[in-house]
Amino acid sequence: MNPLGPPRGGGAATGAGAGPRLLTVGVGTCAGVAAEEVLDLVRGVLAAAGLTEGDVAALATVQARAEEPGLLAAARAAGLPLLAYDARALARVRVPHPSDFSRTAVGTPSVAEAAALLASGGGDGSHVRGGAPVLLTPKTLSRPRGGGPARATAALAAIAVPGRDG
Repeated sequence: MNPLGPPRGGGAATGAGAGPRLLTVGVGTCAGVAAEEVLDLVRGVLAAAGLTEGDVAALATVQARAEEPGLLAAARAAGLPLLAYDARALARVRVPHPSDFSRTAVGTPSVAEAAALLASGGGDGSHVRGGAPVLLTPKTLSRPRGGGPARATAALAAIAVPGRDG
């Protein structure tokens, strides 16, 4: 894992003049989600950005889902820590795709996007060491292998730290 260096994949997270990036994947789930559904989704979001789990510092979610067995198993399989945030903290983060379903289920209009932004160092317009967290990949729905309804969402965020070499 190289959380402060530039992504190895050279995908969407890179840019001219960008310094090191802290990449995080926010994950929202329904109760009872399968680990394979979460892993497939996370890997798909990362692959679309030209990244792998090795480019990411952590997965992040809402506290209400932090003990979800499928999510914990997916984090272990990816070799990533799982960070959890209180629903009130997530609700303060401005996101492009709020959800009434999420608001009703866990008390915040965003889990995946808000958790990704918070784990990357902000999301409320704050700056960390001169960098600002940005959403690289918006909320994406899972596609369960056997069909059926999506039970997970994921979003990718990063913070660029200008002037630091990876």
